[in-house]
Amino acid sequence: MRVLKTCAVAAVLTAGVVNGAYAQEKEITLCWAAWDPANALVELSKDFTAESGIKMNFEFVPWTNFADRMLNELNSGGKLCDLMIGDSQWIGGGAVYGHYVKLNEFFDKEGISMDDFLPATVNAYSTWPKGTPNYYALPAMGDALGWVYRKDWFARPEIQAAFKEKYGRDLEVPKNWDELMETAEFFQGREIDGKKVYGAAIYTERGSEGITMGVTAALYAWGFKYENTPGKYDMDGAVNSPAAVEALEAYKKFYECCTPPGHSDAYMVANLDAYKSGQVAMQMNWFAFFPGIAKDEAVGGDVSGFFANPRETVEGSTLGGQGISVVAYSDKQEEALQYIKWFAQPEVQAKWWKLGGYSCHKAVAGAPDFPTSTPFAGEFLKAMGSVKDFWQEPTYAELLLAMQKRVHDYVVADKGTAQEALDKLIEDWTITFEDDGKI
Repeated sequence: MRVLKTCAVAAVLTAGVVNGAYAQEKEITLCWAAWDPANALVELSKDFTAESGIKMNFEFVPWTNFADRMLNELNSGGKLCDLMIGDSQWIGGGAVYGHYVKLNEFFDKEGISMDDFLPATVNAYSTWPKGTPNYYALPAMGDALGWVYRKDWFARPEIQAAFKEKYGRDLEVPKNWDELMETAEFFQGREIDGKKVYGAAIYTERGSEGITMGVTAALYAWGFKYENTPGKYDMDGAVNSPAAVEALEAYKKFYECCTPPGHSDAYMVANLDAYKSGQVAMQMNWFAFFPGIAKDEAVGGDVSGFFANPRETVEGSTLGGQGISVVAYSDKQEEALQYIKWFAQPEVQAKWWKLGGYSCHKAVAGAPDFPTSTPFAGEFLKAMGSVKDFWQEPTYAELLLAMQKRVHDYVVADKGTAQEALDKLIEDWTITFEDDGKI
């Protein structure tokens, strides 16, 4: 009996070790860009591990290398990532090339409704073809391009008086791009607290996507369209319209008149550095960075204010943000789907917002107190109400590289005219769409 009992105890202990080892082996890897919201997601995901027993690993890549690194991973069928928070523009390729798992059946089974998320984010982050109920991601990180300004400088009586004397109006948050330009021009080269400052930090980066994201902020405010007829790829007269030419000219003028010296290859981090160091009165950047600015020792609190991209002829903001997808090459799709089910819960989404992520869930973003929950929440909602995105075609990378070259050559390198840049861009894009069998 003693021997049998000892063997039974040993069997129980052995089973416990095996089960424990198995539990520890349940882990998944989430891939995303390396930035503040990713740090917030690490903190949030501790709750998932506590509830599920599934360990979370993270692969975060700096934005400058994010697209190259992760698109190579997907295109090679790699198994590094079980979950991917990929850029909105990747959704077409993710669906057509089979990189992402289609989630419709899973959503139906688990009672996850896309009606519970902001429509703009569902359309941009989840669907392919656009506007169809075919879902390849759950909206994860709402984002748009916005502006930050030195609220403390704007409030100084002597600065207010000087501005009104020059422009005949009060110094306040710009309502359109004309006022944005005047405000930046006013601060350019001005001395504040014994230091020479400049108008604004805008996107000019050539290597990845920077100048395209900046230029489109102007284009969208002038009513820019990629096609005359949605889905027809008829770009002539839309991409190079008189309004588009005017918008591109305005962006070049802004770059030449109102940016810090040497600001010719700047994107997110460079703009943040210019603003936090007190070089500029304003900066364009993604709303994703605004929680960090609001808490920053140098420019947080009452020092900074926030506003959505100003209109010119229409309301329009450049869309950022991402959806979260299950990678089709993952051997751990069941665990990855479990994470998405957990992440979609309203209470988890509420905590995501509090930690510094941007929830796309209506229970959070649609709550009555959301607009006043932070100094930038109301402007974020305004921006998300008029966002537009770059091409989300499977050939997105080729389309982006063409625009990066054409607009950088014109705006920064001072080559040719705005009309020529946009005409050549249509030629580039036409070749890409012809090769892809679209036209």
